[in-house]
Amino acid sequence: MDIVVGIDVSKDRLDVAVAPSGSVFQVENTQAGIDDLVSRLQPLGADVVALEATGGFETVAVAGLSAAGFAVVVVNPAQVRAYANALGRRAKTDAIDAAVIAAYVLATRPELRPLKDAETQALSALVARRRQIVQMI
Repeated sequence: MDIVVGIDVSKDRLDVAVAPSGSVFQVENTQAGIDDLVSRLQPLGADVVALEATGGFETVAVAGLSAAGFAVVVVNPAQVRAYANALGRRAKTDAIDAAVIAAYVLATRPELRPLKDAETQALSALVARRRQIVQMI
């Protein structure tokens, strides 16, 4: 992995950091913003794009980046925070978080897994919802 893109996901925007160049930028967390992100990342030849799991806000970005042909990995936010603490990076801004995500992926080289197909994703969502309803009952 030579070029890794770390993305800090929030409801309204995506903060992007490219390692090792250190460049950072933001796009909106909308379809138009994701299209802009894809057009910015394609010339870079990114090997991996990593995003934190954020309770669903990342799903549209993951789908858009995967459809554009990028290798995408969704990382555990607790592990990324522990990595940042181990490095002594206590400051927490979206741009810093995006850079830490990229550094985490460079250091740990997580396994890249293919995305589930649409039917499997739909079934997973239904099973998760059923589990919630059963728990509420």
